[in-house]
Amino acid sequence: MNSSLSYNSMHVPPVEPKLLGTGEEWLRGPQPTSRVPVHVLAHYKRKDPSRQLRQLLKELDMPLILLVGGATGTGKSTVTSEVAYRLGITRVMSTDTIRQTMRELCSRKTMPSIYSSSFAAEPATSPSDGRPAEPNLLGFLDQARDVLIGVRAALLRALEEGYSTAFEGVHIMPGSFPASLHRRVVVRCLLTIRDEETHTSRFCARGTSSYAVRPPQKYLRHLPGIRNIQNHMIEQARKAGVPVIENSHMEETTDAMLRLIMNKVEQARARTSESDEICHFAA
Repeated sequence: MNSSLSYNSMHVPPVEPKLLGTGEEWLRGPQPTSRVPVHVLAHYKRKDPSRQLRQLLKELDMPLILLVGGATGTGKSTVTSEVAYRLGITRVMSTDTIRQTMRELCSRKTMPSIYSSSFAAEPATSPSDGRPAEPNLLGFLDQARDVLIGVRAALLRALEEGYSTAFEGVHIMPGSFPASLHRRVVVRCLLTIRDEETHTSRFCARGTSSYAVRPPQKYLRHLPGIRNIQNHMIEQARKAGVPVIENSHMEETTDAMLRLIMNKVEQARARTSESDEICHFAA
């Protein structure tokens, strides 16, 4: 029996999501996986893949911290909610909600950046520190810096409670969070939509279901700025080694994210096994 276990090997329909595994190049198809004991494969062979991953997380006894970033309109909320549902994660936090909470605590005068849309925020200062010169990008970076204060506080709370938690939002900048935490499974990724027409269609589809709240014209008017922010985030992801997932199709993106989580869980299992072996040898 093959002792290699991956999300793809567990009866998942074949898909080819575009996954930027290391921030260096676009990859397709099955991703490299680590090896796990034969009895694990035998035990989980006939189960639903999502249930298998949930069970592995339970056996590992480590909370999962999922950090999903991406520009406006890339499907962060939809995909993160779906992944959280499949894995039984009940705590899902949006950075937009955190920003709204911060507005109740900080006045416009104290923290003006959080009172605008992420793609329309005005920069607080001129680009004298070597940052990009585009006004909308500067404004976004100022807002992300301020909102991340609240996000980090929420993350610390989640770590203290020890529950699996998913965070999603445009303010989750690649490289702003550590790649690993003690006895936690940390999964970072960035969702993108490379094709401009597809990106445009997402806003139009969003408008049909929530027109009164989020009319598409507002987003389409700022589409160049939104795309500029996305390009900057992709560049930062490459530098930080954060996986980038192209969200052309939700089901493929969901499967890609679950595979990414599976790989992280396998790595955590391997580290735990090595630690147990060292402790046993030392004893």
